[in-house]
Amino acid sequence: MARIISNLAEVAHLYDAAFVDLWGCVHDGVTTFPEAVEALRGFRAAGKKVVLLTNAPRSRREVQKQLVRWGVPDDAWDTIATSGDSARAAMFRGAVGNKVWFMGGDEDLPFFEPIHIVHEPVPIQRVALDEAEGIVCTGPFDAFADPAEMRPQLLYAKQKGLKLLCANPDIVVDRGGTREWCAGAIAALYTEMGGESLYFGKPHPPIYDLARARLVEAGGDPDSPVLCIGDGVMTDVKGGLGEGLDTLFITGGLAAAETATAPGGQPEGSKLETFLNAHEMAATYAIGFLR
Repeated sequence: MARIISNLAEVAHLYDAAFVDLWGCVHDGVTTFPEAVEALRGFRAAGKKVVLLTNAPRSRREVQKQLVRWGVPDDAWDTIATSGDSARAAMFRGAVGNKVWFMGGDEDLPFFEPIHIVHEPVPIQRVALDEAEGIVCTGPFDAFADPAEMRPQLLYAKQKGLKLLCANPDIVVDRGGTREWCAGAIAALYTEMGGESLYFGKPHPPIYDLARARLVEAGGDPDSPVLCIGDGVMTDVKGGLGEGLDTLFITGGLAAAETATAPGGQPEGSKLETFLNAHEMAATYAIGFLR
């Protein structure tokens, strides 16, 4: 049973750094959560490091621009690690070939900009599906359409033996009060159809390697105690467990209904336990909202 805590400060003394999810924890894609910001400020004020660890299919620079727009202050975090950067590095190392079919929106085109951590990148060319050697997916073309609508293209890709690089393993995300499909839904469908999907965000190891590297850049010690914080049981919690790290499950995000977490409230203990057991997961701590 996860220990339900009242605030981050209650357990902060046990950790030197935190890997903190953004969407659902610090903001909802529309509004920043003031209590979460203050919790992270307090954590840092005690000399600890905050790595914003996000499955956003974008670069650290693009995410930082978003934080400015949403009003997340610089003093609430030390550095950023994104699934986009992890996936971009793999793409420029040739993970899905030189000619790729791109699934995503125009806002994600900076994905194809060079990344400094790859010193001899392979040249990448965006092409039509029938010319492609692989697929790069930052998200569905329509975030509100059933991913199954992409079956014809995915079947063709599978028959060609194309690998799909998934830049965001999240299945869904809540933008304000609206639920949207993410790249992880496309990748899961492709895998279900017999295709090969490559993942680089939470809960998969490459993004945690990047997070540790970014923590070192920020002056932290990757071997010191780290707490993983997030609202995704199959991303944040599963990823933390896979890395042998303690986890703080934010129940008021994606699992608010299942855990009976009312706005500003705490999860119902029995429903929280049922939810975690159903997913065969075990969080160290749980809290309704980061505060």
